[in-house]
Amino acid sequence: MTNNKPDDPILRSRERVRSIANMGKRCGYGSFGGALVVFVVNYYIEGSALSTSLTVAFLIIGSLILAPAIIFGYAANAADREDQGLPHGH
Repeated sequence: MTNNKPDDPILRSRERVRSIANMGKRCGYGSFGGALVVFVVNYYIEGSALSTSLTVAFLIIGSLILAPAIIFGYAANAADREDQGLPHGH
């Protein structure tokens, strides 16, 4: 294969899952970062219950997005390792 796009539909599907997982990781970690920022600002300005609720919402949303993204990312990498005949790593 000379181009970047694989011809095999399985490899194309795996790359699509990997790119969605990477986007989910960015969104999930970004949500955790947003929760951290809101928490620190809330701590220093002695904010309201709204900022506390926003912090909790960011943490919940980040967890719901990040957990499947990590799992699918590991699955795509494990499938690549399996195709290459490398050890499973567990």
